[in-house]
Amino acid sequence: MKRKLAVVGLGYVGLPVAVAFGNKQEVIGFDINEERISELKVGHDRTHEVDNATLEQSNIIFTSNKEDLRKVDFIIVAVPTPINEHNQPDLTPLLKASETVGSVLSEGTIVVFESTVYPGATMEDCVPVLEKNSGMKNGEDFFVGYSPERINPGDKVHTFETITKVVSGQTPEVLEIVAEVYSSVVKAGVHKASSIAVAEAAKVIENTQRDVNIALMNELALIFDKAGIKTKDVLEAAGTKWNFLKFHPGLVGGHCIGVDPYYLTHKAQELGHHPEVILSGRRINDSMGKYIASKVIKEMLKKNLSISNASINLLGLTFKENCPDLRNTKVLDIIRELEDYGLKININDVEADKKEAKKFYNIELFDSSELPETDVLIIAVAHSDYINNKTKYLSKLSDNGLIIDIKGIINDSDLSGSQTKWSL
Repeated sequence: MKRKLAVVGLGYVGLPVAVAFGNKQEVIGFDINEERISELKVGHDRTHEVDNATLEQSNIIFTSNKEDLRKVDFIIVAVPTPINEHNQPDLTPLLKASETVGSVLSEGTIVVFESTVYPGATMEDCVPVLEKNSGMKNGEDFFVGYSPERINPGDKVHTFETITKVVSGQTPEVLEIVAEVYSSVVKAGVHKASSIAVAEAAKVIENTQRDVNIALMNELALIFDKAGIKTKDVLEAAGTKWNFLKFHPGLVGGHCIGVDPYYLTHKAQELGHHPEVILSGRRINDSMGKYIASKVIKEMLKKNLSISNASINLLGLTFKENCPDLRNTKVLDIIRELEDYGLKININDVEADKKEAKKFYNIELFDSSELPETDVLIIAVAHSDYINNKTKYLSKLSDNGLIIDIKGIINDSDLSGSQTKWSL
């Protein structure tokens, strides 16, 4: 029997999921953000994950009315799972979504969670909320599954349909239904996890593994910087070995790599284990913004550039290249640290939404034409526009200027006069 589908949460993860299913059948797309729903109804996706033509062709009923969820019997929940200011998991969006779903849950419905959580969260945290708000019994009146999201914001190659989908269900029968539903749209196929907890754990270690490896690269970059060696050159040399893992140093932000490890460490500490390697990697990665800011000051002093009331142009605010996602961007750490030194930072981002930058961080973004001439240019994010139009941005730099090239996109041949650069 074909399932009637709904997707709850239409952000970077939920919308591509809804569109994929909407190309096959009618889907209810629910989000509590009425402004977001209004934009999607006219075919506009502010996240740029789905182009307007694809969005308009998908058979999705966009709604902020939870009553519409009563019409379906398979609900996918894809809401954010952030951390709070103490780096502790914040399940508020997930639990609120569970309240909403529970209040309109129909008998026989399967609820599949895609949000990143720690092992055990689906059954221990979400199911009780579903039961309380529905008045139903899990395992009898409704069922749950878990299928971790693998959406990579801004990536047009590794998409929802082309990445193997891990699926799980609370019973073998539910697992088969969940697998069948996802298999109908995921061309890469599905992997049936042995339990919901295994699927939850698989998701949270995917990004934890990347986080630890990038932390190693960041620590190596700190060492090589002190040794006067270019990290990029070292990695190119080491990368000629067939089994060398090609990770690079950098700012680790966003809603995945910079967040997910804290979900795992939270669960580990609940179980009485102190996760030393993971937390050590987190400390290194979280400290990089402050380190880079200190290098800006040191390099300015080396060139006898004035620090008092100095003006700096900074390119890139989003957490990664060619993506408008501003969530948990570590570029902010550099900005705030430099502002503490009394420097004025002129920030440009060709991908970010100006309203969101103002709303989230109280930052006014400059158009490229508005950037003044300065002695310092920081390239924080490697947007294609910055790579393809280097000359335009470098023209705003003085002849004795300093470039802080975090992403390594500037070559020595791009410099003129007495300009110098420092790279991570």
